[in-house]
Amino acid sequence: MLKALITDIDGTITCPNRRLDTGAVETIRSLVDQGVEVVLASGNTSCFMEALCKMIGTQGSFIAENGGVYRIGYTGTPRIMGDQTASATALEIVQAHFRAQGKELELFSPTYRFTDRAFARTVPVPEVREVLRDNPVQIIDTGYAIHLQAPGINKGTTLVPLAEALGLGPEDFLAVGDSVNDIQMIRAAGIGIAVANAHPDAKAAADYVAVNEYGNGFVEGVKKYSSYFRAR
Repeated sequence: MLKALITDIDGTITCPNRRLDTGAVETIRSLVDQGVEVVLASGNTSCFMEALCKMIGTQGSFIAENGGVYRIGYTGTPRIMGDQTASATALEIVQAHFRAQGKELELFSPTYRFTDRAFARTVPVPEVREVLRDNPVQIIDTGYAIHLQAPGINKGTTLVPLAEALGLGPEDFLAVGDSVNDIQMIRAAGIGIAVANAHPDAKAAADYVAVNEYGNGFVEGVKKYSSYFRAR
């Protein structure tokens, strides 16, 4: 039996234009109303995640910064995971490299990030990887941004302490995602779903690959396993 749902946002509960899919929102709210815990997981910042939890209507728990931060409920204290200096140092190296070429990185919310540093995909990802080849940092290309994160931190590793704090285990979760940063989360959960637009590696990690893309695929996957849920 499943007791909780954890889902990615961009590319999973959105439309191709990155607007929230209304069917996905309705599905999440229906689960919440049934007493099922719903957790949002993203590479975005904690403040963004809090606002999105409120707007969608979840109980407030989230994973932010690709596993770098998690929080339980709206009143919980944000918990920081991993080395906060690794990504900051790596970002300085990448910025210096591209500045020497006359290019400035477009940073995403640098003031509000703790462990993960993110910037726009306006520079070649292979070049970023080459520049940082000797540095202890992950380079994550989500298709929406390039993220720098401390090694060993991801949505899947952070699902473990988050689940424990909720009185659950990772096996109690249905996980839905689309990108490479969702792979470990999909594998760690009791059941993992990839939407049809997902990266091939995310599909390979999933127990079920939806026929439909984006938010429609999310709704399809959750409906497929709806009978597995029971309220906590």
